[in-house]
Amino acid sequence: MGKKKDDIELELQETIVEEPAVVEEKTSKKDAKSKDDAKSKDDVKSKDDSEDMKEQARKAIQMIKEQAKEEDPKLTPTLTLRTILGGDFLTADMVRRQIWLFMLMVVFTIVYVAFRYQCQQDLIAIDKLEKEVLDAKYKALSCSSTLTEKCRESHVLEALKQNKDSLLHVADQPPYIIYIDE
Repeated sequence: MGKKKDDIELELQETIVEEPAVVEEKTSKKDAKSKDDAKSKDDVKSKDDSEDMKEQARKAIQMIKEQAKEEDPKLTPTLTLRTILGGDFLTADMVRRQIWLFMLMVVFTIVYVAFRYQCQQDLIAIDKLEKEVLDAKYKALSCSSTLTEKCRESHVLEALKQNKDSLLHVADQPPYIIYIDE
């Protein structure tokens, strides 16, 4: 910002220096006799003109400096819909004072979104695992019923009859209970 102000001042000073030279060139074109008389008058006028121009340049520089300030105008105490929708209440001064609050709000928003996303991913995984458990239960139930059916005595006897080389057969006598003394 300071560099721009210096450039503006330099340009204005160059124009101030150039103006007396233009006035002097105009006076050189006049007659030599009237030149001496006019030169003294023109020197006084050119000095006055150059002083006026310098003063005007200083005023212009002062006005530019006042307009180039980075300060925001103070807000009116009333907050209207127009100022809210227009964004006028978000002045640089207010934003600078509340920057940590804005940063905290942004961090909380990011954390909230991240936790919500993670929660949704966990719920999807839980649903998938519940379906797998249900499928495993049904499969275990069907295997259990198949095993129970194949382990029945009638099925075992039938399997033994089909295998004629087996020495196993159904007992004709009931089992004996043997008592052992200790």
